[in-house]
Amino acid sequence: MFRGTYTALVTPFRNNQIDEAAFQRLIEFQIENNITGIVPVGTTGESPTLDHEEHIHVIELAVKAAKGRCKVIAGTGSNSTVEAIELTQEAEKVGADAALLVAPYYNKPSQEGLFRHFKAIAAATKLPLVLYSIPGRCGIEIGVETVKRLAEACPNIVAIKESGGSVDRVNALRAVLPDTFDILSGDDFITLAFMAAGARGVISVASNIVPGEVVKMVNAAAEGDRVTALELHERLYPLFRDLFIEPNPAPIKTALGWAGRMEPDVRLPLCEMGEATSKKLRATVESLGII
Repeated sequence: MFRGTYTALVTPFRNNQIDEAAFQRLIEFQIENNITGIVPVGTTGESPTLDHEEHIHVIELAVKAAKGRCKVIAGTGSNSTVEAIELTQEAEKVGADAALLVAPYYNKPSQEGLFRHFKAIAAATKLPLVLYSIPGRCGIEIGVETVKRLAEACPNIVAIKESGGSVDRVNALRAVLPDTFDILSGDDFITLAFMAAGARGVISVASNIVPGEVVKMVNAAAEGDRVTALELHERLYPLFRDLFIEPNPAPIKTALGWAGRMEPDVRLPLCEMGEATSKKLRATVESLGII
């Protein structure tokens, strides 16, 4: 169900307000480059700095701009189960195709608490749900056995975005999950390794600015064309690396600003890139002919 290339969309700002025109242009750029789907208001979309109304509005904007031409997976996770349920139900109402649910952050629940959290959300919606394990930001991971329990207990939990950086964990997940349950890489730089271990694609940051090349890389890997996939990975690796030279999404927004696609603005507590890191990123972007 969730295979291919999905873009973790940035949320463009201008004067600290959502730049709707730039957002719509970005989505059109994605669709023109054959993206499988888009993911508004995830980590890259600066969801922690959007209020409830803005959060739902961005999802609705994405649905309307996509016009059914690609999937829309709405970021609706929270460290409050009640809030996650509310956001997921609102995303369903405005027409999202699925929801992405990050592991609860800061409050660090047990694996049993995680199971009950996601099970409660699944029971409150008909949307297909994608779990999101990213221990570097959340302080916990969704355990392999917990993912297995959720897949067995909740028919609408159908995939996981895996951002733990471990190929071994992908192997462990693939070993206990049904073939119908999809694993997506959450990190561009390790997508090929994850796909070799059984992942089916990526939720990508880099595809905000190079969607066509990321799509070609993932498609080549899926089709068993290792030579083409590796060539594209090696070409894009410096970009994959340098887009995380400072906290995401400041670097990708900076690059999109250089490309003339939007203002590079982020909301506090994020801020603009430093001079040295900005210079390094610009050299990489220029070397790839993006600007």
